[in-house]
Amino acid sequence: MSSPVVVPPRGGLLHILDAAGYSLAGLRRLWAETAARLECVAAIVVALAFLLRGVEVWHWLVAAALFALVLAVEALNTAIEVLTDRISPEWSQTAKDAKDLGSLAVGLLLTVNCVFVGLVLLGVI
Repeated sequence: MSSPVVVPPRGGLLHILDAAGYSLAGLRRLWAETAARLECVAAIVVALAFLLRGVEVWHWLVAAALFALVLAVEALNTAIEVLTDRISPEWSQTAKDAKDLGSLAVGLLLTVNCVFVGLVLLGVI
């Protein structure tokens, strides 16, 4: 059985096109995660609440940036989990720590999102 051929990266605009394709593949992989789908549902709920509340444009911008950050951190957490499972298929404290730290990063950012949305909906900011 032959090993896969490593294709050298292309330059210029083709490199940008390739990078966009990798990003779309990552998005498809992230969509397979239940947590990411639930975060998207939460974003829709927040958007509906913002519409009903008639919040200011800057609230929308901050919420959109925070939501994008949640998905980015969720993607990194998923990458950590996938790599950890590949490198350490057996249980180990180190693997558990890596996964727990990735989960903590997502949890902290979700907390920031919830606090921001709560303050906006309560009219505090």
